[in-house]
Amino acid sequence: METMVSIPISLTANAVEEIKRLMNEPGFDASQQLRIGVKGGGCSGMTYVLGFDQSMDGDESFEIEGIPCIMNKSHQMYLFGMQVDWQDGLNARGFTFTNPNASKTCGCGTSFSV
Repeated sequence: METMVSIPISLTANAVEEIKRLMNEPGFDASQQLRIGVKGGGCSGMTYVLGFDQSMDGDESFEIEGIPCIMNKSHQMYLFGMQVDWQDGLNARGFTFTNPNASKTCGCGTSFSV
C-alpha cells in the first residue's frame, strides 16, 4: 500500500522539463511513476536510482510539478533534501544529484557514501 509523504527531494526546472519530455514520448507507459532511490554499488558504496517503474510494497508516493514520484521509504534517510538537475551541455549531459546527506561522492557524480 502506498502512502503519501511530504516531498523529500526537489527537481530543478531543467529536470522537470526533461522528465516531462520523456513522459510525453510515444509508447511511454503512463502507469509508471518516477522512481527515485539508491542501490548498493558504485565507486563510493551507493548509487542513485532514477527511472520509471511500477509502485511496489514499501513505496511512498509524492508529486513534483505534476510528475508522480515513488520512493522506497527506507531510502528517504539517504536522499532527504537532495536536488536532481538535468545538464545538457557540451561537457556533461544527464541528470545530476546534489545530496546534502552524502559524506563522500565520486567523480562520476552518481555514487556516494553516507
